[in-house]
Amino acid sequence: MNLFKRNPFGHILFLKKWLIRFFGAITHKRYRGFNDLQIEGSEIIRNLPDTNVLFISNHQTYFADVVAMFHVFNASLSGRENNIKNIGYLWQPKLNLYYVAAKETMNEGFLPKILSYAGAITVERTWRDKGKDVQREFNPNDTENIKIALEDGWVITFPQGTTKSFKPVRKGTAHIIKQHRPIVVPIVIDGFRRSFDKKGIRMKKKGILQSFTIKEPLVFDYENETIEEIVEKIEYAIEQHPSFLKVISEEELLEQEELNKLRNCH
Repeated sequence: MNLFKRNPFGHILFLKKWLIRFFGAITHKRYRGFNDLQIEGSEIIRNLPDTNVLFISNHQTYFADVVAMFHVFNASLSGRENNIKNIGYLWQPKLNLYYVAAKETMNEGFLPKILSYAGAITVERTWRDKGKDVQREFNPNDTENIKIALEDGWVITFPQGTTKSFKPVRKGTAHIIKQHRPIVVPIVIDGFRRSFDKKGIRMKKKGILQSFTIKEPLVFDYENETIEEIVEKIEYAIEQHPSFLKVISEEELLEQEELNKLRNCH
């Protein structure tokens, strides 16, 4: 590889490769050791084309979710079957892998700025800034950068734009899907909120089962489906539709009733 070869955003690929290797090595035990990352669907990753793939996922921490995806994707491409054993897969990582992140988040401190070099496409949130609700005009450069990234490789996005569960999916993701027609692969994660702090940097608890489910690509009728219909399809795919909240509440209620019965028996 040319030592100074760059990607479309001007990042030196040799430097990006070593950043992925370094941060992958120091974070590996967070998903295999201190905690157990249970993966499903790695074969789907291996069957994807090299470009124009958009991953959509629910979001639980700022950084731990993305780091896990870098591990899982590279392990899958290296032939691992639903596991991240042996970090040798990091030696030749996929370099045309990007993730969408809030510009505000990536500018907070030295570490996020370094992580940004590993593949962040920073966007300005139109509804939130510095912890406050705002109403801001959409920046067309943001979608242009996502288009460039899709043309070059794979893009990870969190369409809710927040780590809070069951928040609405933002229409921007639906517009990107309708306009650029990428292959859209849903991912559903769980356990990250319990094992990491909100930023996903500090370990909060060990021994947590983290789940990482890769689903089959979604099918869209680009000509006839509305933005609202695409949004709803995304919500169901990443299991963040309001109907899932009702199911979870009913399960929790049943669990509580079972616990009460056991206590009464004793």
